[in-house]
Amino acid sequence: MRDHYFLYELKEAMASPVVLTEELRSRMQKSVDFLKGYLSEAKAPVYGINTGFGSLQNVEISPSELNELQENLLITHAAGVGALLSEALTRNMMWLKLLNMSKGFSGIRPLVFERLAFMYNSHITPCVNEQGSLGASGDLAPLSQMCLPLIGKGRVRVNGKIIDANKWLESEGLAPIVLDPKEALALINGTQFMMAHALQAYQKIEQIEAQLPWIAALSIDAFDCRLEPFHHAIHEVRPHNGQIRAASEIRKVLEGSSISKQPKKQVQDPYSFRCIPQVHGASYDALDHCFAVWETELNSVTDNPNVFEDENCVLSGGNFHGQPLALTLDYAAMAIAEFANISERRLYLLVSGQRDLTPYLAEIPGTDSGCMITQYAAASLVSQNKQLCTPASVDSIMSSNGQEDHVSMGANAATKLLRVIENTRNVLAMEWLCAVKAYDQRTEKSSIGIDKRVQDFLSEGKLDHRNIPMSDLIERSYRYCWSV
Repeated sequence: MRDHYFLYELKEAMASPVVLTEELRSRMQKSVDFLKGYLSEAKAPVYGINTGFGSLQNVEISPSELNELQENLLITHAAGVGALLSEALTRNMMWLKLLNMSKGFSGIRPLVFERLAFMYNSHITPCVNEQGSLGASGDLAPLSQMCLPLIGKGRVRVNGKIIDANKWLESEGLAPIVLDPKEALALINGTQFMMAHALQAYQKIEQIEAQLPWIAALSIDAFDCRLEPFHHAIHEVRPHNGQIRAASEIRKVLEGSSISKQPKKQVQDPYSFRCIPQVHGASYDALDHCFAVWETELNSVTDNPNVFEDENCVLSGGNFHGQPLALTLDYAAMAIAEFANISERRLYLLVSGQRDLTPYLAEIPGTDSGCMITQYAAASLVSQNKQLCTPASVDSIMSSNGQEDHVSMGANAATKLLRVIENTRNVLAMEWLCAVKAYDQRTEKSSIGIDKRVQDFLSEGKLDHRNIPMSDLIERSYRYCWSV
């Protein structure tokens, strides 16, 4: 591992084995050695090391009970419920925790790092439930579950099967780790559950942003829209970066389109077409802000307390609080939901029977309902997105007897963001499907790039909605859109 990573490079970095460099090993060991010396000389209790946790901060723990304190912390805090987290998300958490530990501000031994890295490199995935984190004292419940196998507790996935962690350790000839003071707290304090979701969201959002101009541009030509709203002069006098980018994308994708050059009967098009640069662009800018926050968090230390040997102190603070992530996870959900919002409106117009298109894009309207219910389905997902976009980060419920009196609820923001993204991917796939069917009713051609994509999509077979269930056609469109 190294000190700094960028979001765009993580997919490749996380596919590689995790190795602790000698420099980072030395840094971690230096932190451990300093902490031991600091504790031997400390005249006052040090939170979470020789005290209880949360509101039990003032309960001093005797030296003979320090190891038991750490083990008990993992076991009692592993209070997750709900569906099991996917292996991909859990592996994201593991990698992020390893990165956090390697910074050398946590007082955690290289031995612990190497056991978790061994699990990661061997694709041994702890079983972690999706719900239970407040996103404030770190993602306590899911991180505790993730780290239980280190002490021979909990369950792991091995080659697709779920087994007890102690049986896996036995099969590898390994003994459970006895955690030293501070180590369990370092393992479960942190924002790695939230950040794991942010990483997965980032990868899917990048894919959405790559396909969005093609989907919207096909709808523009399929609905025979004007291109004046995308002229660079309009956007130069309102120079938001995202707006300029969105307009440029459409111009580039539709360059050479015969349809766009045809005379138009309408003076203006509806907002869902005319305002694509302003709407898509605003979401682009919002997401860029979120990405910047996520990248800072990715490279930060988020456990507590932190060990600063150069300052000769161990400081207890609040770097585990997930507010920066909670706000941006909510913001990202709203930005993504707007892609679906405006997409469904374009889809609605494509099936409305206007501009020489048949009602619902049906071959024999009446006998054939065409894409009528495709729009219904899109509307259902868009409506659910609106419900999911109620921000989690504006809520807070006091916990730990009032000690933890403001929490971020960022974990809830994280899980619902992925649902918004999936809904949006489905809506965009529905728009693509309907835009292809509408384009098929045009005599003129769009740009070379658009026409090639349409033909590639149709190479799997005709969109025979009278004989193939519409859900199968939507699934075909989904596969095409998100595998191009």
